[in-house]
Amino acid sequence: MSISVDVSGDKKQVRLKISGRFDFSLHNEFRKAYKDIGITGGEYIVDLGTTEYLDSSALGMLLLLKEHAESESSKVRIINSSGEILEILHIASFDKLFTLA
Repeated sequence: MSISVDVSGDKKQVRLKISGRFDFSLHNEFRKAYKDIGITGGEYIVDLGTTEYLDSSALGMLLLLKEHAESESSKVRIINSSGEILEILHIASFDKLFTLA
């Protein structure tokens, strides 16, 4: 399990790619991945294309990212979710809080 971060040259887009299990063990690493980047009016993209598992603590981490993004007038988009993970996001009503693609 790991997180990779890619920041666009204009610092308007940050892509966080989660590989493996997205659970509490990634809490500190996930927070550090976006905390000090400092984009304004941009977009955080959470790529779950290689995420195998997502639990309730991951949902909480996504909510913290959303709160952080909103403080910077930025948005969060979640992309490439597998069918199972997408179902979890829908059950948690994350489709009402995030753009899911």
